[in-house]
Amino acid sequence: MTFWSRIRSWARAAFRRSRMESEMDAELHFHIETLAQDLVRQGVSREEAFRRARLEFGALEQAKAECREARGVNFLDELLQDLRYGWRVLRKAPAFALVALLTLALGIGAHTAIFSVVNAVLLRPLAVSDPVRLVYLQEEWRDMFPGFAVGNFAEVKKQNASFADLCASHNGGFNLETQDVPERVDGEYVTSSYFSTFGVQPIEGRVFTPDEDQPGHPRVALVSERLWRTRLRADLSIVGRQIRINGVPTTIVGVMPKSFDPLLSNTALWIPAAFTPAEIVDFDNHYLNVVGRLRPGISLTQAQSELRVIAERLAVEHPIDNKDRGFQARSLTTALLGDQRLSLRMILGAVGFLLLIVCVNIANLQLARARTRQKEIALRAALGASPNRIVRQLLAENMVLGLAGGVVGVLFAYWAVDWIVAHGPAEMPRLDQSRLDASTLVFASAIALLSSFLFGLAPAVRSGSAKLSEVFKSASVAVAGSRDRFRSFLVVAEVALALVLMACAGLLIRSALFISHVDPGFDTSNVIVGRVGLAGPDYRDPAVGRQTFERMIAAAAALPGVESAAVVSRAPLAGLGNSNGLLAESAAFDPSNLVDARLQIVSPSYLSTARLQLKLGRDFTPQDTRERVLVTMINETLARAMWPGENPIGKRFACCESGPKGRLDPVWHEVVGVVGDVRAWGLDHDVKPEFYIPIAQMPPSAWDWIGRTMDLEVRTRASAAPVRELQSMVASIAPAVPIYHLSTMQQKISGTLERSHFDTYLLVLFAGSALLLSSIGIYGVLSYMVAQRTRDIGIRIALGASRAQIIKDVLAFGMSLAGIGLVLGVSGALAATRLLASLLYGVRPADIITFLSVSLILLAVALIASYLPARRATRVDPIVALRYE
Repeated sequence: MTFWSRIRSWARAAFRRSRMESEMDAELHFHIETLAQDLVRQGVSREEAFRRARLEFGALEQAKAECREARGVNFLDELLQDLRYGWRVLRKAPAFALVALLTLALGIGAHTAIFSVVNAVLLRPLAVSDPVRLVYLQEEWRDMFPGFAVGNFAEVKKQNASFADLCASHNGGFNLETQDVPERVDGEYVTSSYFSTFGVQPIEGRVFTPDEDQPGHPRVALVSERLWRTRLRADLSIVGRQIRINGVPTTIVGVMPKSFDPLLSNTALWIPAAFTPAEIVDFDNHYLNVVGRLRPGISLTQAQSELRVIAERLAVEHPIDNKDRGFQARSLTTALLGDQRLSLRMILGAVGFLLLIVCVNIANLQLARARTRQKEIALRAALGASPNRIVRQLLAENMVLGLAGGVVGVLFAYWAVDWIVAHGPAEMPRLDQSRLDASTLVFASAIALLSSFLFGLAPAVRSGSAKLSEVFKSASVAVAGSRDRFRSFLVVAEVALALVLMACAGLLIRSALFISHVDPGFDTSNVIVGRVGLAGPDYRDPAVGRQTFERMIAAAAALPGVESAAVVSRAPLAGLGNSNGLLAESAAFDPSNLVDARLQIVSPSYLSTARLQLKLGRDFTPQDTRERVLVTMINETLARAMWPGENPIGKRFACCESGPKGRLDPVWHEVVGVVGDVRAWGLDHDVKPEFYIPIAQMPPSAWDWIGRTMDLEVRTRASAAPVRELQSMVASIAPAVPIYHLSTMQQKISGTLERSHFDTYLLVLFAGSALLLSSIGIYGVLSYMVAQRTRDIGIRIALGASRAQIIKDVLAFGMSLAGIGLVLGVSGALAATRLLASLLYGVRPADIITFLSVSLILLAVALIASYLPARRATRVDPIVALRYE
């Protein structure tokens, strides 16, 4: 019988047992009747014929048993019997069953919960058509990967033959005016090919037409199902109607499904990019996200080769902007989720180690319990049970325990997933989609069965191979020094695995401590930051926008409890900003001489409000306007990059705009001040070059670079944040313009560290559990050893051995196990911690302090776990021990 035939036979036996028995009974009676009819035709009477036929055929029930055996049905019957027997055995040992069940549920539940997160974030395909063929395109320049310039996108789309479709988009913020209060929503400006590239259609209405993606066309938009249900009240008549977006009447043409978020940016609104003719030939501003769909039969390698040829051609045609610039193509899934893989795989590996420790711990419990069941199992063997049958019965018993642990573990995982979603890092894409779906339940079942096999195999094999003559001897013949080497090996493995987890957790803790002492470069206390976007036709003029922000600064500074206020294009720790290539006055005009630096447009009160340190020169003043000399302040990192070892005050660089003669006519900015470095990207990120321009000297084009949006930064005299007062103030100055992302600077610092703290917390939790389980393993082995050597210990005490000697002997054995596990664990940890290098700050993967600390902690716990059985050994009564059996 083939494997699949046997599977089908088992399925019939399980779900159609009565029908199968009836068919088998009818078939056997048919054979008997056929044989009897042959005898009747030979002249034998009917009664005699049936008697002879039954005798010749043999016992009917034996034939049925042989048929069941041939069909594999007996195996299923025996399995069910073993499972029922295993359940009865576990009910007779409730203490063992409860401890093993809870331990196993912890391991399975934790593993299932983390797998559900990994499945949602990494494994589940993107909610687009055929995501394998989608490619994310980036420009590559001096080891940096900026967005695409509109001109480069237009040329690649025109010249390529590898992509069936190519689309571009860039993020935008939109002020949505509904019947309720104005709301800021995240959205994208997209080309008309955006939706066809991803192959997703709206649930209501239609997508953009190419004509609507042209400048001058009446504004249209698509909204997400989430926005449609929450802010637009799921109104089906919204399609074809107009609402005001950024102060402009906009027709809603469709509603996209809630699963549609192809770039994982929580987009709620899509508006046509409608590039102007001037933008189509712009090769200088790099901000587009570009995605292409490969043609059938075209590989990613082929597409990359073609992009290389196009990049070389564009470098010749546009040398100022495209010299040394290339194009890179990556799988869309890799581009969006690549940064999440290391962290999630680390956590999944850690919880896998924890599950191994759980299995080892339960195996130790099973081995100790098997000692008390040796006579029972030997009696079954003496009555005819084969070793294979005994092993199968014991494995079935472990399967009952594994499945029960799986059920409890799934309940634990259900709670754990909710906790992870609620407290996990907001930056992790698709985390909110984590749930216990069918694939997760299949994974949990597989883990439960695998775990029951792992922790049950060794005890089952050992029990099934026991020799009857040895088992039935009196237990009093146990010799001194007899120790269970396999159980000792399991304890050593537990200790080693626990040390690996503890070392990884210790490194992350040390890294977090280093980060907590990093100076951000400014005073973060009593500072609240909110973002304001002056979208709409009323603020198209940069002068009007600047005046509006100046009024907000004055009004915010006049609020009760406010010490000062300022605006900045992007506050520290508030996310990415705009960057520019700077050309020092003494350098030749060549792209290779450009220094990339982050642009900050600030009001004159910004330094005093943020309390940035002015190292050299002066601060901005209200007199720094476009009619005066264009001035700038730079941070110390930029000063060292552009003029190493020189005083930068009075020096000039070109950036941000062109003179009357075009691109080759630079506009110079004079350095008037040097400020201290600010960790604008996060406390765990390196400082990057940064320069500041006064808002009154902002280039006109910069108004669009920053999306007409700035951060309003307010320093208060007390810790209370005037949130409602700021909201009312902004509404009074700029109606229909909300202030959003309001938070204190301390909250922003916590937000940037949210991911590392989350990883650290989980790893510490797993490491603590591993430490507890390994200590239980040491305690269990030593307790077993003391129980087995009670007679030996009693004799030694009767012969004069001191209690200190007894304690020393037991402690030496326990600490030797811990020591061997420690050596093996350190070796494994040195290899494992190298994978954490990119997650650490200020700490080397082989940090001596961390390894010493976790080793001492583990040894201390092992000492305590060893001392308890050792102390019990000293209480052995010699007279009782000599009667011990």
